[in-house]
Amino acid sequence: MLLTSEKKFNLSMNKVMLIIRKGLVKFADIDFVRTAIEEQADLTAFKEKPSLQVLAGIFLICMSFLLGWPAVAACGVVALKLHEPLIAVIGGPLVYGLSHLVFLLGMYFSGAKYTLIFFRWLSRITVETLLSRIPPNPS
Repeated sequence: MLLTSEKKFNLSMNKVMLIIRKGLVKFADIDFVRTAIEEQADLTAFKEKPSLQVLAGIFLICMSFLLGWPAVAACGVVALKLHEPLIAVIGGPLVYGLSHLVFLLGMYFSGAKYTLIFFRWLSRITVETLLSRIPPNPS
């Protein structure tokens, strides 16, 4: 029996959907994701007023983004204007490294609490949404 190209496509798509669903089920079986789903992780902790330390951490994280590629690009522009390539060669990586240090300091100040809360919620929402869109037995 010959299959039309449309039927072949549907069969292959069903196989792909089944593989994706199996992967999602395995992902949902990870302890972190499973507990997030069981406990219905949400973002209510973000309603609390953040402490000064958390605000300082968030400020430092935002500053690290300004110190990242924009500052490296500025080093390149200055190096071109002054005809001093060492400004870009040495200054670029130094500024970029400094931006990483500022980011890490910001993460230290803001703590892992809000990051953990956000990723628990994101994991739950992602798995629940994707599993609801893929039928259990695609046919």
